[in-house]
Amino acid sequence: MPDRKTQLVGMAAISTVVIVWSTFLVISRSGVQSGMTIFDIAALRYGIAGLICVPIVLYYKPWRTTTLTRLAMLAIFGGVPYGLLSYVGFIFAPAAHGGVFLNGMVPALALIIGYVWLRERPLAIQIVGSLLIIVGAGMAAFSASSGANPRAWIGDLAFFASGAAFAIFLILQRHWRADIPQILLAAAIVGAVTYLPIWALFLPSTLAQADPNQIAMQAVFQGLFPNLLGLILLSHAVRRVGSTVAAAFLSAVPGVGSVMGLIFLGENPGLLAWAALPILTTGILLATVWQRRV
Repeated sequence: MPDRKTQLVGMAAISTVVIVWSTFLVISRSGVQSGMTIFDIAALRYGIAGLICVPIVLYYKPWRTTTLTRLAMLAIFGGVPYGLLSYVGFIFAPAAHGGVFLNGMVPALALIIGYVWLRERPLAIQIVGSLLIIVGAGMAAFSASSGANPRAWIGDLAFFASGAAFAIFLILQRHWRADIPQILLAAAIVGAVTYLPIWALFLPSTLAQADPNQIAMQAVFQGLFPNLLGLILLSHAVRRVGSTVAAAFLSAVPGVGSVMGLIFLGENPGLLAWAALPILTTGILLATVWQRRV
């Protein structure tokens, strides 16, 4: 059993991850509404993250313990394509839907993909949890699309695709036992090296006309917090309080993100979407907290 200090440090770390991932929903939605293109936001995210990760990767030399194929797969499913899909979602759907589909749907998608691909049989209680997640996500999607935001379904589909990519990324990370330096190399540096030249040469940009304060906020937050700091803190928390407690804390992201979207963006996802949150949260807990003992 970990001592009390270790538990407190772990809980502080996972609580910070919840705040970071919830804030990401609001910051990203604000960014796409500010006039910057999604390609600009992605350039700030992967450019800054790649720059920060260079000394870490050079120190640990993770390319020695992996292959180009694995790096490419991790970069595709956990890097730029995943990020761009999520930003497309924020163009059409409110921040609360990012919490539902980017974070909330991932446990159900991971169970489904794990079963189809790796024949990993989920427990009965995890199947029930996945069904509750699907019901909650469906309620949230219906609430927005039938209300004042009829094109929200486009954003929800983009969020769903991004969440599916991230679920595959998590499965690959676990299957290959990829460590943090390998993940940073794939998701940050490979992403920056491949994406930034394409962005600079071919993709539309409004960065020169954007508000400098918005540029600074997006650069600092997107480049430092969601992936780099979030992954490190998550790994830190899992080692100290275990994956079960960490998963329980992370189930709060959709709810916290919805409240932050209401406070900072004035986005009310609707009564049906609020009613969906306890269903979704319960489903996440059932799908993630109960793991098969081996």
